[in-house]
Amino acid sequence: MTTSTPVSTPFTAESTALEVIQGIDLTGRRAVVTGGGSGIGVDTARALASAGADVTIAVRNLDQGRRAADDITRTTGNDRILVAPLDLADPASVAAFVATWDGPLHILVNNAGVMASPEMRTPQGWELQFATNHLGHFVLATGLHRALAAAGGARVVSVSSAAHLRSPVVFEDIHFHDRPYEPWAAYGQSKTANVLFAVEATRRWADDGILTNALMPGAIRTNLQRHITEEELARLRAASGGPAAPAWKTVEQGAATSVLVATSPLLDGVGGRYFEDCQEAGPNQPGTRTGYAPYALDPEAAQRLWEVSEETLKAA
Repeated sequence: MTTSTPVSTPFTAESTALEVIQGIDLTGRRAVVTGGGSGIGVDTARALASAGADVTIAVRNLDQGRRAADDITRTTGNDRILVAPLDLADPASVAAFVATWDGPLHILVNNAGVMASPEMRTPQGWELQFATNHLGHFVLATGLHRALAAAGGARVVSVSSAAHLRSPVVFEDIHFHDRPYEPWAAYGQSKTANVLFAVEATRRWADDGILTNALMPGAIRTNLQRHITEEELARLRAASGGPAAPAWKTVEQGAATSVLVATSPLLDGVGGRYFEDCQEAGPNQPGTRTGYAPYALDPEAAQRLWEVSEETLKAA
């Protein structure tokens, strides 16, 4: 991690993305938001656009992306909103996106994801959640490294989840070839990978002016939960604390921590950290679903994941 003093901000779990970005000028800055066509991705892109950024929404569903772009332009007056195809589970699609990018990139928000899906695999045999949530974003960020370095002070945002507390990266069997598949273990592993990526990317790229942080956006009702029934959601929230479980956030509140990590001057010089509710999080305390698991910020695991990811992609 780049500095050791915990980051504190005046914002809270109730703050919205537009409140967090108020007073920040992103004119002339370029941003990419994956999954910017739905959920908190839309409001992350909207906040960046409201501050004057040129925003590219990278999505699988181009029609959905165009609708989001039109809505962002209507609500912000910023017509510099582009939509580009990106399927994170397909390395060729990611490579095509990277190949079309020209010039510097100031902000990369790795936001898109799959949650608790049934067992599915890519043509390469990779477990879908790990392939989408981690490997796809890994290919994207490393492919855009030159553009990020050219920006001079770029930030990469890695959207993780409290679900990372469910599982470390199980290096011995990442893709569930030998162990029984369990949707939440797979999701948790992929979200741990998102935090580990922030740790190692900062170690490797800080000298290039690129800083990466991870975050937990909060509990927000979006289409991310499309594979989960209402009964299962209720059971999970009961297991997470019952009446004391975190309150549902609006999408505007859910996007706030992403926008904070992407733009706040309070995070200048800060990388390799984990944030939630617009604050830097502390270690998880037993019996709670907040804070970070020590294995998620383990530098040795972070370096190992990076190397495994490179080897996996080379073998594809």
